Amino acid sequence: MLRFARWKVASILAMTLAALLVIVPSFWTRETFDAVVKSAPKFLPIEQVVLGLDLQGGAHLLYQVDSGDVTKTQVSNLRDDVRRIMREESIRLAGGIGVDRDGRTVLVHIPVAADRAKALVKLRQLVQPAAGSTSSLLGVAGAPSADIAEGPDGLVKLTVTDASVNEKIRRSVEQTIEVLNRRVNALGTTEPNIQRVGDDRVLVEVPGLQDTERLKGIVGTTAKLEFRLVAQPGADPADVETLTEFDKNNAPIANYPVEKQVMVQGEDLTDAQPGFDQRTSQPVVNFKFNIRGGQKFGEVTSANVGKPFAIVLDNKVISAPVIQGPITGGSGQISGNFTVEQANNLSILLRAGALPAKLTIVEERTVGPGLGQDSIDAGKKAAIVGAVLVVCYMLITYGVFGVFADLALFVHIALIFASLVLLRATLTLPGIAGIVLTIGMAVDSNVLIYERIREESRAGRSIVSALDAGFTRAFGTIVDSNATMMVAAVILYFLGSGPVRGFAVSLGLGIITTIVTAVTMTRMMIALWYRWARPKTLPI
Repeated sequence: MLRFARWKVASILAMTLAALLVIVPSFWTRETFDAVVKSAPKFLPIEQVVLGLDLQGGAHLLYQVDSGDVTKTQVSNLRDDVRRIMREESIRLAGGIGVDRDGRTVLVHIPVAADRAKALVKLRQLVQPAAGSTSSLLGVAGAPSADIAEGPDGLVKLTVTDASVNEKIRRSVEQTIEVLNRRVNALGTTEPNIQRVGDDRVLVEVPGLQDTERLKGIVGTTAKLEFRLVAQPGADPADVETLTEFDKNNAPIANYPVEKQVMVQGEDLTDAQPGFDQRTSQPVVNFKFNIRGGQKFGEVTSANVGKPFAIVLDNKVISAPVIQGPITGGSGQISGNFTVEQANNLSILLRAGALPAKLTIVEERTVGPGLGQDSIDAGKKAAIVGAVLVVCYMLITYGVFGVFADLALFVHIALIFASLVLLRATLTLPGIAGIVLTIGMAVDSNVLIYERIREESRAGRSIVSALDAGFTRAFGTIVDSNATMMVAAVILYFLGSGPVRGFAVSLGLGIITTIVTAVTMTRMMIALWYRWARPKTLPI
């Protein structure tokens, strides 16, 4: 028990020194930190503790998925599918394919009975999902995505079902969370909190970001990029829509008759980076396609040389350049009177992907640094008061052994903060509460050991035997008690969210470091003290 190899002592001291070096940058100002990081070698892990929204302020936005937009998209997709089927089957219609006033029903007039019967077979196949899968309209498995009804004069009605809309909203929220995570992380922020709230809402919390307008611009844009041909004279008006091009000040420049058919989807993009045009030095966005997108882009540009090709973002024309020749390299350039910031933001949006539906701001709050500082001050005060009381209690109760426990407690706290830095975990106000709780838990382990040593000494054991028995027999109790707390921390982490997870992280790290400091480090200090002092009686 009293024999510690030199390499073990050196290892413990090195670990303590490393922890102190890791947490030192957290006490620097932001200017000092940025200067040191800029001049230091890249391989050095120079990081600061990441503070949560409640400690450093930031942006708090609550969004709601626009169910009306989801329904409109479904109806539009259904209408396009119906038009495709009518063309493939050469079915004659009386008039065009319309949408009822309710906005959820597609209307198609098929006057010939034979054509109507053939069309109904195809339409039922369209809205009825295959066994074990969902329909193309994202309906619920095993249930049709639309109800089909026949009216007078050959009228066929296809109405999108409530189940289909609800399923689409659920999937839209899931996809929205994924897209927003990619977008917000691309802004260079740390530890954003993006999660579902209810059935159709998404919470976005970004600590440290005070430019909420830029955040709203990144989050609120659907970023639906499409490449469409500009309609030629004589095109069917039903297949054409007029879209507007805007300048950098959002003023309209020109209107374009654009074909509704999307030639290449933005989903096929693999990368988008801001850059500058070599000829004009204007900001542009350089993009690359995947294999499928590159092939489509090459086919379209090869078949339409000399025609204008509209680049459309969220139903707005960015630019409409004339195709000068086939573009088969799978890459291209978007120019559109951008500023440098606009080009950078657009590249972020394109890399992250498009939102599946429009988002509406339900709640917007900016947590200012004043509130964050109040929380920090309160947390510091609680930690200092708690630590002072614990230190005094251990000194009064256990004398020199209390000093060892207090030193181990100091290292315990340093290891927790070093772990938070290395793991890039976010420190929140509940996280500070978890750290304060682990201070008491760490000392509790020392109390178990010291009380066991007292009992063994009073039972007549020698000093060495009592010390060894105290650590050995108390170890099992310490492991059992900390194991149950670790189970609670794990449950809180996986079932909780936001501040609850922050509390669970700090609690879990505290439990791990408690065993290291309360058992190993305290034992080492007592062993070194005994070999140096050679006491005749135990000072407890």
